[in-house]
This record gives sequence, C-alpha cells and structure tokens, in this order.
Amino acid sequence: MEEPTVQFSDEDLVDNFPAMDDERIQLEDLEFEVERPPEGLEDDGGGNRGELRICRQRMDLLAKQQESLAAEIATEKEANNMAAIGRLQAASRRLQTELENEKDLQSKITAMLKDSDPFTPVSPIRNAMWHIEIQKGQFEDVRKHHEEEAKARQRSLEVHSAQQLQKEKEAMEKSERNRLLRARKSLHTQKELGLKHQKLVEDAQRNHKIAVKFLKASLGRVREKEQKEEVESRKHMQRRMDAVLALKNNITASRETLKKFQAWGQNRAEQAKQKALTEKEVILAQGGDAFKYLFHQRRHQELEAQKRAFEEEQKLRKQEIVSKILKEEAEEEQRKRRQHLPPKSRDRWTLRDKTWKYISDFCEGKTALASTHQQDSDLILHPKPLSVLKAISSESVQVDLGSISTEDEVLAEPDIPGLWSKESYQSHQVPKEDMERKPVGGSKMEKDILARTMEQLRRGVVQKQVVSGREFKGRPFNSKPKVIHFKDFDIGKVYKKKITLINATYTINYCKLVGVEENLKDFIHIDFDPPGPMSAGMSCEVLVTFKPMINKDLEGNVSFLAQTGGFSVPLKCSTKKCSLSLDKELIEFGSYVVGETTTRIITLTNVGGLGTKFKFLLDSEFYEMDESQPGVKISSLFTCEDKSLYEKIMNSLSEQQLEINESPPVDLLSQKESEKQLDETEVTTAAVSAMTVIPSEEQAEITLGEVTEGEIGPFSSIKVPITFTPVIPGEVHTKFKVMFKNPQSPTRATGTGIDVPVWVPKATVDLKICMYDRLYQDSITVHTRSKAALRLKFEVCKELRGHIELLPETGYIQAQSTYSVQLKFLPRQSLPEDAKKYFDPASRVLEAPMTIRVADQNKPVRFTVQAIVTTSDLEINPSEINFGYCTIYEAIRTEIRLSNLSLLPQEFGFVGLPKYVDIQPNDGFGTILPLETLQLDLIFQPIKAKEYKFELVCKSEINRCFKVSCQAVGVHPPLELSHYQIKFSATSLYDTSVSTLYVINSHMSMNKLIHSLPRIGSEEATPVGPTSFEFLLPPNSPITISPCVGTVLPGKRCLVQVAFQPVLPQEVIFEEAAQILNKEMETKTIPEGNSAKERTLETVLVRGPGSQPGATDQGLHSPSCRVAAEASDQCQSSTEFQAAQASLSKAFQGKFDRFVIPCVVASGDIKDRKTTEPLNFSPHNTLYLELWCPSVAPFIVVTSHKGKTVFNFGDIAVGHRSIKKITLQNICNEDLTLEYSVLNPNGPFVRLNPFNKLRSGETQTLVLSFSPHENILAQETLDIITKRGTLSLTLLGMGVASMITCSIDGNILNMGYVLARESVSTNFKLQNESSLPIKFWVRLESLSKKKAEAYQQLPKFLTSHEQRTEIVGTQNYNGQSVFSIVPVEGLMFPGKAQEFTVTFSPDHESLYFSDLLQVVLFEKKVSHQILLKGAAREHMMFVEGGDPLDVPVESLAVITAFDPEHKEAEEIKPILVTLNYVQFDTDTTTSPATRELQVGCIRTTQPSPRKTVEFSLDGVSWLQHKGFSIEPSRGSVERGQTKTINISWVPPADFDPDHPLMVSTLLQLRGDVKETYKVIFVAHVVTEL
Repeated sequence: MEEPTVQFSDEDLVDNFPAMDDERIQLEDLEFEVERPPEGLEDDGGGNRGELRICRQRMDLLAKQQESLAAEIATEKEANNMAAIGRLQAASRRLQTELENEKDLQSKITAMLKDSDPFTPVSPIRNAMWHIEIQKGQFEDVRKHHEEEAKARQRSLEVHSAQQLQKEKEAMEKSERNRLLRARKSLHTQKELGLKHQKLVEDAQRNHKIAVKFLKASLGRVREKEQKEEVESRKHMQRRMDAVLALKNNITASRETLKKFQAWGQNRAEQAKQKALTEKEVILAQGGDAFKYLFHQRRHQELEAQKRAFEEEQKLRKQEIVSKILKEEAEEEQRKRRQHLPPKSRDRWTLRDKTWKYISDFCEGKTALASTHQQDSDLILHPKPLSVLKAISSESVQVDLGSISTEDEVLAEPDIPGLWSKESYQSHQVPKEDMERKPVGGSKMEKDILARTMEQLRRGVVQKQVVSGREFKGRPFNSKPKVIHFKDFDIGKVYKKKITLINATYTINYCKLVGVEENLKDFIHIDFDPPGPMSAGMSCEVLVTFKPMINKDLEGNVSFLAQTGGFSVPLKCSTKKCSLSLDKELIEFGSYVVGETTTRIITLTNVGGLGTKFKFLLDSEFYEMDESQPGVKISSLFTCEDKSLYEKIMNSLSEQQLEINESPPVDLLSQKESEKQLDETEVTTAAVSAMTVIPSEEQAEITLGEVTEGEIGPFSSIKVPITFTPVIPGEVHTKFKVMFKNPQSPTRATGTGIDVPVWVPKATVDLKICMYDRLYQDSITVHTRSKAALRLKFEVCKELRGHIELLPETGYIQAQSTYSVQLKFLPRQSLPEDAKKYFDPASRVLEAPMTIRVADQNKPVRFTVQAIVTTSDLEINPSEINFGYCTIYEAIRTEIRLSNLSLLPQEFGFVGLPKYVDIQPNDGFGTILPLETLQLDLIFQPIKAKEYKFELVCKSEINRCFKVSCQAVGVHPPLELSHYQIKFSATSLYDTSVSTLYVINSHMSMNKLIHSLPRIGSEEATPVGPTSFEFLLPPNSPITISPCVGTVLPGKRCLVQVAFQPVLPQEVIFEEAAQILNKEMETKTIPEGNSAKERTLETVLVRGPGSQPGATDQGLHSPSCRVAAEASDQCQSSTEFQAAQASLSKAFQGKFDRFVIPCVVASGDIKDRKTTEPLNFSPHNTLYLELWCPSVAPFIVVTSHKGKTVFNFGDIAVGHRSIKKITLQNICNEDLTLEYSVLNPNGPFVRLNPFNKLRSGETQTLVLSFSPHENILAQETLDIITKRGTLSLTLLGMGVASMITCSIDGNILNMGYVLARESVSTNFKLQNESSLPIKFWVRLESLSKKKAEAYQQLPKFLTSHEQRTEIVGTQNYNGQSVFSIVPVEGLMFPGKAQEFTVTFSPDHESLYFSDLLQVVLFEKKVSHQILLKGAAREHMMFVEGGDPLDVPVESLAVITAFDPEHKEAEEIKPILVTLNYVQFDTDTTTSPATRELQVGCIRTTQPSPRKTVEFSLDGVSWLQHKGFSIEPSRGSVERGQTKTINISWVPPADFDPDHPLMVSTLLQLRGDVKETYKVIFVAHVVTEL
C-alpha cells in the first residue's frame, strides 16, 4: 500500500515560523529612546532587515523539510513504493523552487541594505544596534519559548500526519479486502456458472450418447431384419426354382407310371369281371340265389372294409394328434421368429396352393397324414375318378383348361413370373413384318438425319413433370373401365364400347393415340379425337369398334402416348363358352327311419353364352352324348371292394392330375403329343369296364327325379330333384354324374338309415386335452323319434368308473324329444394302469366306449368319449442351487430351466421371494407353452455377511407348488470400491479414456453396534488395520489400472485411475502389412534391404509378435529371443506396419468389450511383507470391477504420411528450421470443432497454421515447424481435441549443434615476414564433429560489404590506443587482397576434416598487413573468426620487438616511388625499448628488467649473394656501465631463421629514481643491403603495487 505524501500548505508554513512581527513590534516599543534617523530611511532599513530575517528563517525551515523529505524518499525506495516516491519527489522539487525564490529575495534585500548604508548616520545606527543587542539578550527567553512552541507544533503535526497516514492505511486495507472479497465472490459465481454449464453439457452429451446408442441399436435391428428377410426370400426363391425343376422332372417320370397303372387297372377289372361271372355261373349251377349271395358277399366286404378303416382311422387320429402338437410347436416357434409376418388363413385352398403344397412336400420328402374324415371330405369336394383318367385325351385336357373361368382362378398369379404365360412356351417365331422387311435404301447422311430427327422427337415428346418439387411417377391417364372386354361375340356383328381417359397427373397433360397391337388391327378400330391440353382431373372419350371375323379369343393393348410417357389399355375379346356349375356337390339327407321318403333339390346353372345338352346318371352308368364330339369329358368316382389298394392309386393319380392341371402349357403340349399315341381300343375297354360294375341296392334307396336329361340354354338354370328312401338300416352313399358336351360336374348324395328310434348325434365326445386331477364336464344330448316315452340307462365300463361318471345313471326320454346327460371326467394318476385297454401311454389318448341301454330294446346305443390326458407338472432344473461365496457389493446370476411337461400352456409365478433374490424376466411370472423350456435368471445379492439357506416356490395356475432349494454364504469384505461398474465413452483407436474410483477402507472399529463388521459368513471378523489390494488384469487387455497394488489405512481411501486405450491386434496389423508389402513387390522390384525387412516381417508373422518359439523361463534372455524382439520392434517402426495400422484404423467398424477385473484383498501392508513372501489374499473377499469398453474408429485421421501419427523431423542443425505438412480429414458425419494442446512455448516445435473447425469429409493441412535452439533430442505430443475424441500426434526431432574444431590455437594465424611482391602459404584444418553434413562459406572481412562503410569513418589512429578496434590492416596497392584462401565454400561430411590453404601476397613493404577470416555455416552462423597477420619487407632482414612508434594505418598521402639503390646509405630507423625495474623491499631480491629483440632473415626464392644476415650492436661496454646487459651483441642469422637479443637492466648505484634513464645505441644489419637501427633504451624504476 502506498504511503501518503506529506505536503504543507502556505498557512502551515507561516504558522511554523516564529512571530517575527511581534518581535519587531516589541523592538520598536523600547523603553528608552535613541536618536532616530530620518523617518524614511528608518522605515526603509528596519523593514528590509525584518524581511531579511524572515527570509532566512524560511530558508532554514525549507532546508529542514527537504531533509525530512529526503529521508522519507530513502525509506520508500527501500520499500519499493514507486507511487509514494513520485509524490515525495514532486514535493521536494516544489520546496527546492521555494528555497531558490527565498535565496533570490535574500540577495535582493541584502543589496538594498548595502545601497541604503551610506545614507544612514553612523552613531544612531550603532546605538540602535547596541540597543538591539541588549534587547536580544532580554528576549532570549522569549525566543526559546517560541522555539519550544514551534517544536511542539511540529511534533503535533507529525503525530497528526502519522494518524492520518494510519487512517489512510486502514482505508486502503479495507478497500483491498473489499476488492478481494468481490473478486472471490465473482470467482465463486463464475465457478458455479461453469459447473452448471459443465453439468448441462455433460447431461446433453449423456443424453446424446443414449440416443445414439438406441438409434444404433434400432438401425442394427432394422438392418438385421432386412438381411434376414433377404436371405429368407432368396432361400424361398431357390426352393421354388428347385421345386419347379423337380416338378418338370417328375411329370416325365409320372407319365410312365400312369401308363402302368392304367394297364394294371384294366387287368384288375377284367379279372374281377371274369371272377364275378364265374361265381355267378357256379351259384346258378348249384341252384342258389346269385343276387342274394352277391349281396351278402358285398355286405361282408363292406364290414371288413369298415373294420380296417376304423383301425386305420384310430392310427391316423393318433398320428393326427401328434402332428397337431408338433404343428402347434412349429407354429409357435415360427410365430416367435416371424412376428411381423401376417398369418395366411384361407377358408378354401385354391388349386395353386394345393399344387405348391404338393411340390414342397414332394421335394422335402414329407408324407401327408390325413384322417379318413378328411379323405372323405376331399373326395366329396374334389372327386378324381380313375376310370376317366384312363380315358383322358389331349382334347379333354384342352377343354378342361379352357373351362377355368372362376374368379379365383382368373386372379391367380404364378409365383415365378412367366411360368403360366403363353410366351414362355411358344416357340420363337419371326414376325411377319421382320420377314418381309427390306433394307432401307438411302445414303449414310439420310440415315444420320433420320436418327437425329427421331432422337429429337423422342426428347421433345416425353418430358418429366415436376410440380412443387415433386416429380410425377406412374400412369398418366386412368381408364374407365380398366379393361375393354367384348364377351360372347358372334362372327359378322359389330360391337362398340366407349372408354373414358382421366388425366391423373399433377398438371396439364396431352394424350395421343399410338395404335393397337398387330394381331388386333384387322378387328379393332379406334375413334379418338385428341382433345389438346387437359388439366388434372379432366377426361376424354375413346370409341372402340370390334368387328369379329374369326371365332377365337383375342387379347392385346390399345397404346397411347402422353407428355410424361406412354400407357396402354388392355383389350380382351372372348368367344361364347358353356360354363356349367352345380349349387351343391354334396347332398346330406340326414337320418331317417327305414321306409320314410324325402327329397332334395339341386340346381344346374349355365353362366356361359353357349347352351349344351346334359344328362344325370349314376356313377356306375356310361352314356355317350354325341359321337361327333371327341372333346366330351367324363367324370366318375370309382367305388370298389379293394378300397385300401385303390386309395393309394387314387391319391397318386389325383396328385398327378393336379400336376397336369397346373403344369405349364409347354408340358401340356408335350403331354398331348404323347397321349395322341394311345390306342382307341384302350379307351373303349376303359368305358366298358366302367359300365360292367354290378349295381347295388343303393340305386333303389337314393334315386333321381323326373328331370334327368335335357338341354340347358345360355344364362339359364334347371332344378333336378333327388329322392332318398332308406330300405335297410345303415349309411347309404350314392354318386351321380352330370354329362354334357363340356366338362361334367360330379354330385354325391349321402343318407343314413337307422333301425332304432333313439340315437346320439355326436358319436364321439371329444374332451380335447385334459389334465390329471382336474374335473371336466360336458353335456350329451340323446334324441328320439319314438312316439312313446322310453327308459334310458347310462353305463360306463368298469375300468373307467373311477374316472368317468354319467349323471344321472337312469332317466326317461319323452316322445319325439331330447334328453341331456351330464358327463364328468376326473382323470386320476392311476388312469394308465386302470384303463390299459383304452389308454395309449405313448400318445396319451383315451378312447372310452359308453353305452346307453333303452328299455325293451335289444340293441344299445353306443358312443365314445375321447380325450388326451396330460400331466400338469412343471420341472425346475437344477432343483438345488449353491451360490457359493458372494460379497454384499455384488450379485451372482445363475440360470435355471423351467420345463412344462404338459400339453397345455400354463401360467406360473415365483411367489414369496426374499429381498435378496430376484428372478428375471418379468419378475419370475409368465406363461409357458406346452413342452417348452424357459431359461430364467436367478439373481442373488446378499445384504449382510451370513450363511443363507432358503427355498424358492413356483406356483402354477392350478395352485401347484414346485420348490427349489438354495444356499449361499454372504461375505462382507474389508475394502469396498466407490464404483463397481465403469462405462467408458466411445473411445477412438489409440486414444485414451480415463476414469477414477476409490478403494475405501471403512473398517475403523471392532464394535459391531456401530457398523457391520467385515467377515466371511459366520467366521470371525477381520481385524482393524491396513488392508492391501491388487487388481488382476487379464493379459493383452487395453486396460491400465494405476496403482494396481496398494494399501489403504483404516478410515482412508486410495485413488485409482482406470485407463482404456483400444488398439488394434498386432497380428492383424502384421497381416495387413504383409499384404501391402506383397502389393509393392508386385508393382516394383524390392531392393535387398526391403527384402530383408520383408523376411523379418514374415518371420514375425509366422511366430507372432509376442511369441518366441521354444522360449522357456531360462531362455527368455537368449540371443534368439532378443533377435525376435528386435525384429518385432523393427517391423513396428517400419513404414508398411504404420501404413497398415492407419488403413485398419480408418476402416475400423467399432467394437464393444466387457471386462470383469477381480480385485483381491488381504490384511496387512505391502511394505511390511518380505521380498519372497506374498500376502495372504482370500479368494472369498475378492471384489469385481466391471468395465464397458466401446471402441470406435478415429473421427479424424491423418491422410498424409501413409496415416502415421508419429512425425520424425530428423536431425536438424541448431538455428535452422524444418517444416512438415500434415493432412487431416474428418471422416465422421458431423462438423467438428478442434482444440489443440499447448506445446512448450520455449520448445522447438511450433504450430504455424492452426485451424479451429473441420467439416464433415473436409481435408485440411496442418503445418508444423521444428527449429532447435540447442543440441537436444526433442519429443512432444500434440493433442487435437474434439468432442468425439482426441487425436495424438507425436513429434520427434533431433537438434544437432554444428560442432567444428579448428587446428589453429588462439584463432590467430601469423604469416610472418615475407619479401614484398612474394607470397607464402600455410594450411589449417576444420574438423566436423557433428552428425550432420555442414555446408560452409569462408569470408574475408576486407572483401565484405561493410568495408565501404568503414572507409567513411575517421581513421583509427585519430582515436586512443585503447579505442582502436581495427581488424583490416594495410592492403595492397594493386587492389588485390593481401590474403587469399582456398576453398571458399563446400560441404563437410560428419567426422571428416576440411583443409584450407591461406596465401599471403603483399605488394609493398609494411608491418601491419592484417585481415579477418570468418567461417560461416549454413549462410547464417559464424563458427570461427581467425585473425590473419603478416609483414612485408623490401630486404631480407628485419628486426622485431620494442615499443610501437607509429600507427598501424598507412597515410592517405600518395607515396612516391623511388629506387632503393639511390636510397641514402645511412638511413637510421628508431627502435624504442622501455624497461621497468620493479623495486621491492630492501630485504627482497629483485630481478632485473628484461626485454627481447628478434633479428630475422626472410626466406626467399630470389637469387641473392648472401645467405645469412649479420647483426651487431655498438657501445655495448658503455651500456653495461649504465646497467644494461645485452646478449648476444653480434651474430648471424640463416634464411628463414630468427635470433633473439636478450636485454636486461639493473639500475646502477648512482641512479636517480626520479629521473628515467634514456640511452641509445646503433644496431647494424648486413644482408643484401646494410640497415642501421637506433635503439633507444628508456629505463624506469617503479615500486611494488
């Protein structure tokens, strides 16, 4: 918090000053008087002095305030309070200004006083001054008092300031607290809003996931249903095709069988005829009654046939009951499988259905089982005479097919399109038009013009009609009537019909007549006036005129053309036909007493337009209507003694007739051709055999009326009476036939003659299916036609008297009335033992005969009670269940099977279930079908730790109980999980979903009153203490649990993270990679390295990525295992492996896995256990964690780099940048918003173009750069986050520093001395120590672009020696560079060295040749800077050393050239040598001051008379006297060598330290020329620092 600045107002400053005005007043009111000066002068002087004193006091006060402000500023600076420092500095500046103003005022007042002093008298002034001094002493106490008051005011002001400062500090603290409170409140509000928003988002996502889940499930079911329907339709179609093929093959085979049966039938008829004649002759020869004998024989045969029929009927009924049961089971199974298929129920089977049923039964090898009653009814409804089948001709078949004119048969359609059409069997005939068509003449151009014209006409005529975005599809015009039908026409007459065409399109349309088909043009004429544009719903009329010329049925179409397409109206022309029908085919007379007569009427109706003759005959009679009509068809029903044999023949032949009637016309034609070969004698023989059947007495009981023959006109009907007069008791069956020129209509009449007046209309009482120990009742009605009351007695066979009861046992029936008796059926369990004779244990069928005895009547009335008796038992398997150990945090589910042993469905329910048991589905209630077995789930979840023993009771609808015994042990484990089921969200491949849970140890006390103690059943409780756990993960699972092992202290909990990362199996990836590699090998030649990689990949594929053949515990670290592991790693990092992985990830269809992870629990801490001693985990305390893991394909995939998600930038030099472009594609069906994880801001990886949205199916490019700043291996993960998942990109890169070493030490290359205009070269090397090839450039500073800028600056010698930084020294006059280097650029490979050659070529004499050589890497980085130096001389000798006497820059003046030979011989060059002698204490030995001079001889290639350089110093002895020692003083130097002259100095005894010693001598050099140097020695004595 900032300190407030102390500021004083002008009023405060005035108050702090002493009361100078009062003092002045007191000084003016003195008690003694002095001689006053002149009035004006006195006022002037006194006023100025007072102002001067006030000014000085103000100055003192301002100075004190400045000191206090300075102290406060220092304090605030230490506190780093910049705001307070600023305010205090502003106040200090203001005080400084005021102080300066006061100083100016003081100087002005002083000047004024000085100006006024000469005019003031001396003595009065002195007196006044003396008086003032006296007064000053007197008022010293007053002044002190005023000073104390001023100090007190100052202290009070400081206290006030401190208090004000404290208040301001408190106010600032309060405001800061309020601000923090508001910030916390705002943060809390934002957090609440964020949590609320997050909750809403999570709810929305959860609801969306649920909706998507249900939608996917629904779509899956729909697709599965469609697939099943498609498979079923294909199978059904295949079965039909196979059936048709089998039918065709069977027809051919059946023709031969039919011929055999015909021949066999003829032989049997002939034999029967001969046998009958023989027996008749024998009887007549013996004198007996042949008619009576034959009658009794026939009666005996009928009784035998009835007995056999009854036995067969009983067997068939048993089979029928079993088949019904099996059929019900099949229907129930089919109903479950195909709930959506509507049941096909028909009251009457059509011919088509019967045909297909026969075909399917024949192909599947089934045998139809039918009762006698059904056979009779089939014979009644559909008679199939044998004798007529023998005489069938091709003409009769044709007439039969033409007579099919009922509505059912007209509407029938073939199951296989084209099967019944005429086009399918007509031989291919070339149309007459095609035969007579001639090639169209004309040129090719005319043909092209005609084709283009027709194409334009077609395009212009037919157009699509689109109204309000809807395209019209369908028939453009509706016809009324739909079919133009000319019925019953006569040749030569003209028939006309009008039809109405109604526009059925959406808008205006046109209609044009195209014409009729070719076969109708000679008979049909169309009158149609095109009405023009017709609005929707408008109509027009068309007149159709038909003039028949031939008596033949015609069919075709009238074609029209509309704007939206063509359409046609069907046209039919039917000739006159005779269509006869009977109103009934079965006449049931009922029961009549012998001697009574009754009559029934049947009606023969002709609904056709052609009349015909008819005649009613008995079935055994034969009659020819007209010999001239070979197409007459005879129908008959054959009744023979050998009924059982002929029934099989009839069944086979009837089925064959169905095949013939329903066979394609092609087969009929072939049949006609084959049947035309029959001999006429066979037909005659068949007819005679039908006539020779001996008539029975039935002809006298059921006879025809008066009208038996005649002619029936078109569209008329005739009534024929039939009379029934019973002669003998028993049933009478008589069959009649109606013969006419067209197909016959069979008629059957039945009647029953009874011999007693009392009868039961229901001879069999069917009680259906009954259960044991259940009561069933039925009422039996007894009829009588007697005119007197009769006494009845009802009897039950003794075997069934304990099961069946008839009440009352005795009764009286009144005349011509009915009597009802009650039947009670209570089957006991002993029924199979009691009624073995009437009960079949296999089929469970009971057939009990009952008897009604009538008084005064010998023959009793009998009837049968029939029932299927079944049990009501329900079987539960298993009957005993042991759940074992189960913790209170989980539930155990087991399956039980509930079987219904009954033939009736039963309702059941498990009642009285305990709270810890549940049964599903439907909570254990439902209905079980007959002989069905249901799977029920029994779920047990204990509520506490104890031993459980209980029974489950299942009750049926009849209140029967069935029990199941159960036992279990409840376990309370010492640990518990916060969640026992985790449902991961749909996770993309190679993405990770993480969920957390807690392992909780709530066992803190052994007091069982506080909480339930953990225990196993009734065992002792687990002690309180640390408890360890361990999750046992299945091998190769995508689940990771961290920590997997841990210890939880009492009252604590441990956080556990469960991670789910779905991956593709490596075996699948290796297979895909092998396929990719094979494709690459097919397209191009694989190098040797790739083939080796392929062999490695194949090896891994054969052995498996994780398998090691023959590896044991001792061989896991063997070399072969390591080689296999390295091969697997190499394959996983290969391009083919990564491409296969990306391809499979993109094509991944999704997968759902469910894992149950056991968590074992043990008491103790894992830290306390020994290394080899595991904890004692109890298997009963195991906890189970269920994981739902759905995995889906990634929503964003990488389409570039073969789908890899690992991007290696490789080795990049430090300071350089590499860029990779990654292409991403959104493969899901919705737009995705992208978010990116934050890369290391100081790292080398950078996103260059992040995009935030990726639309469905869109592809965008992400650009990443890698620019390392140091030598480091960098790896980062870039996560692209969407609401559907996360795509992780792994970025790898190696930053390689450009490490280059130089062979030159100190980075200075001195070329030495060279003769002018000669050159010398030297070499140095640069070594590349990095792993990257480095491109280099070599630059000289003298040739750089900065040289021109350097010339614009002042010369360096104008600056001091310390400020000189020149690098480029003296250069050649000829403009060429003094130094040159080879090579100037190139590439240095890793670990290699590059040699450089530097050449020094001066063109004049100078000692300051220099330049800077720079080695630049990658055009950016300067690796090394080498300073090049050299010197040039005109002669071969040189001296080096001494202090510099000139600047290293040449003069800008032009140097004139001169001849060295004319140079003065005695030119002397100075050399300054300075020696500093360091003087230490007297007790310390001091070393002399030393310097060196180098004398050298330059190696040259030019010829020279002298090979050496000689040197000598003059006055060496004199120098020694001065304290100098020079060694050597003379000598010689070889070419290319240097010699050192050592100079040392010790001050002599007479040396004055205050005056330096300066002496000189001459140094002479003799080489190619003679040079003299004046060496000046300057010696100093310096003291030790």
